[in-house]
Amino acid sequence: MKLILHTHNVTLTKAIEDHVMAKLERVEHLDQRIIDARVTLEHDHKRLPKNQFSCSLRLSVRGPDLFAEDREEDLYAAIDIVSKKIEQQIRKRHNKSKSRHHTEAAKNKEKLKDRGV
Repeated sequence: MKLILHTHNVTLTKAIEDHVMAKLERVEHLDQRIIDARVTLEHDHKRLPKNQFSCSLRLSVRGPDLFAEDREEDLYAAIDIVSKKIEQQIRKRHNKSKSRHHTEAAKNKEKLKDRGV
């Protein structure tokens, strides 16, 4: 997985980079077919203090890309929430795919049963 990390009005420290990498490793564990991850960290001092930091994450995968964004008072909290949102989207996509295969298998089983096989 390729990582593209953008910052706006945020100094990228080693601690922030490590935190983002740790969260992305967890996301990559859920889906190994991720092509790249684009992370944007932003600080907007003109907003209310509770919405000053924003984090957005776009995962390029086969099919529609996954995207999540959040604004928080703390940058680390924003990163945590965005990674949880992406994990939920990955799980939803996986479960949807899995249930589709199960329903197809059940239909095929019924067809075989009707034929008397």
